[in-house]
Amino acid sequence: MGFGDLKSQSGLQALNNFLEDRSYIDGYVPSQADIAVFLAVGTPPPASLPHALRWYNHIASYDSQKDSLPGVRQPIETYGPAGAPATTAAAPAAPKAAAADDDDDLDLFGSDDEETKALKAKRVEDYAARKAKKPVIIAKSNIILDVKPWEDTTDMEEMERKVRSIEADGLLWGASKFVPVGYGIRKLQISCVVEDDKVSTDFLDEEITKFEDLVQSVDIAAFNKV
Repeated sequence: MGFGDLKSQSGLQALNNFLEDRSYIDGYVPSQADIAVFLAVGTPPPASLPHALRWYNHIASYDSQKDSLPGVRQPIETYGPAGAPATTAAAPAAPKAAAADDDDDLDLFGSDDEETKALKAKRVEDYAARKAKKPVIIAKSNIILDVKPWEDTTDMEEMERKVRSIEADGLLWGASKFVPVGYGIRKLQISCVVEDDKVSTDFLDEEITKFEDLVQSVDIAAFNKV
């Protein structure tokens, strides 16, 4: 397990491949796993590794909050893709072959005696059960929101508390920070992970802007599938 030497081209390539369909090293929000790998990388990956570079720049924005991100930082070798010995690479094919053999044995045109009919019915039932065990993939998105106040005197801590008080099935709030926008005004930048079928961006906008004494507007700063 692990990426190898993250200072080398091969290690960075392994990291880039790992992040091709992921937003973070572990889970759906920034965590100590990202900080551990970020520190091991040290410098921005080259532009030829776009997934690793995107992730690096995103985690760099949490520099001032790195110690407050969730999780416990583990040794670097505990993160990354799981490897398998070359001699065992073909092992996963065995269950499929067995399943194929089972299906080949499903002779629906054999003898009509009662014992054979019962065996056929049992095999049909087992086949249907195997099909039903396929996992259901839940589509999720990682969203970063910019929540802007009315003025520089707005209580930003209270604004964050109000935003995090919004609860819904399929909504999980993540890390946040206050970002200066000028003239002493700061905006709240907060991340969340949502189940696409349950929580929409319109829902988030409507719920947050209900705190009209604190919130002027809500914008989507980033939107990534996870």
